[in-house]
Amino acid sequence: MPFAMDKKAVIELEKSLRYIAAILKQKGREILTHYPITPPQFVALQWLLEEGDMTIGELSNKMYLACSTTTDLVDRMEKNGLVARVRDQNDRRVVRIHLLKEGERIIEEVIKKRQHDLAQVLESFSAEEIAFLEKSLKKLHQEMKKE
Repeated sequence: MPFAMDKKAVIELEKSLRYIAAILKQKGREILTHYPITPPQFVALQWLLEEGDMTIGELSNKMYLACSTTTDLVDRMEKNGLVARVRDQNDRRVVRIHLLKEGERIIEEVIKKRQHDLAQVLESFSAEEIAFLEKSLKKLHQEMKKE
């Protein structure tokens, strides 16, 4: 560690982040019970919304899944009208997964509900605390992406 970082603080931060991640995951799963998608499908749809059309291989890499698993996932989402397979305009051999309006609608609704839940939790925070938390989490995310 570059400076005399308090090991106890690191231990407590890791523990808090782990607990927060578990709560977010559980609350997210509860919200998804009202929609015709599974948690892995939600993750796939999020990637497609954020990054645009992708091949099965690209989506597999983003989700840390085997291509065969991602293919099954996409098959089910395609059957439910959430995504479509489209041929690449530049290379007809390449097939991309395209997010359809219904998939986009579901993702946006779920994210709005998650944001609403977070807003309720943050009601006990001051504006300064929220700004500091946002800035700190962004910095943590940036540093973690470097590794």
